[in-house]
Amino acid sequence: MSTPERPTGVIHDIGYQRYEGPRLGRGYAARSLFVHGVRSAYGLGRSPWAKVLPIGLLGATSIAALILVVLNTQLPVEVIDYVGIATTFTYAATVFVAVVAPELVSVDLRSNLLALYLARPLRRADYALAKLAALASATFVLLGGPMLVLFLGMAFSTDNGVAGVFSELGGLLQGLAAAAIHAAVLAAIALPFASLTGRRVFATGMIIGVTLLTAPVSGVVQALGDGASQQLAGLLDPVSLLGGVDRWLFDGGLFDIGPYGPVYGLAALLIVAAGTACTVWRYRKVNS
Repeated sequence: MSTPERPTGVIHDIGYQRYEGPRLGRGYAARSLFVHGVRSAYGLGRSPWAKVLPIGLLGATSIAALILVVLNTQLPVEVIDYVGIATTFTYAATVFVAVVAPELVSVDLRSNLLALYLARPLRRADYALAKLAALASATFVLLGGPMLVLFLGMAFSTDNGVAGVFSELGGLLQGLAAAAIHAAVLAAIALPFASLTGRRVFATGMIIGVTLLTAPVSGVVQALGDGASQQLAGLLDPVSLLGGVDRWLFDGGLFDIGPYGPVYGLAALLIVAAGTACTVWRYRKVNS
């Protein structure tokens, strides 16, 4: 009588190996998160609906810049300059950050994705600063894109040759500096509010509410006040505040600020510092 064979096990080599390549570390993770944030701000790599508002706003402001090229070249006086583009399109940039900021952080909060990010060599402050930098950079693109369109149009239509091109370049650099200030301030206002909730609608409402509630108050004070109260009224409204900075640094803006330009500049600096600190503090408190 034969003895039954015992069952034997088989070990399969499915190819798992230890990773022996370079470990790119914390800096690479932060840079990747920043690039992903900028792409997400314009809906790149996402559904077509996610691209409608950001790409639409960028397209609308660029078309407006083309119209300005025609007006500036046909009329005897310049209708609007590069700094004026930053001042005029600040409301569009406010809508942009109100929609984009929740996309950058509220989705992660609602989906509890922060723990996955922190599983990498990425710290909470790195996450907060990368998201803030991504929002500011995306806003800068929104404001700086039309300036490049205006520059190309004016540079090719100048009657002063190389001197005219360099004159336009100087104006462009001033405009880009104004755009950077606007982008930093708006991002520092929007992202702390967006990081408070995982609901994008609520976050967008809070960000827009800051502008809607403060703009009428600032306008009333400007209309009814006189002297210092009228010149300082722009401090009550983020958009008017940025207009005051433009007036101080670039002789732009839409209203008189008198001798209080440094006050507007200090207020903008404080907003950026406070917004950055609040964002970092908020992510130290978020559960992961």
